Amino acid sequence: MSSELRYTANTQLEHLHARYTGTGHADLTKYDWLTHQHRDTLASIVGHPTLTSYLAIADGESIGRVKFEMTERMLQPCGPPPRKDED
Repeated sequence: MSSELRYTANTQLEHLHARYTGTGHADLTKYDWLTHQHRDTLASIVGHPTLTSYLAIADGESIGRVKFEMTERMLQPCGPPPRKDED
C-alpha cells in the first residue's frame, strides 16, 4: 500500500513540475527562484490590460511604453547571475 501511495505522490509531483515550470526542484538556487518569480509577475502585469493601464497612469507613461519596459525587464529581472565557484 505504501509503495503504491509513494508512486502516486511522485507521479503527481512530476506532473506538477511539468505543468508549472516555476515550481522548482531540490537543486534550484535562490537566484533562479527569484528570477522565476519576477518573470511571472512581469508577465502577469503585461498580460492583464487593467494592471498595465494602472501602472501607466501611476507612472505617467503610455501603455505601450510600460509594456515595453516590463518586457525588457524580463530578460534579467534580478540582474546578472552570480558567479559559480568552480572548486
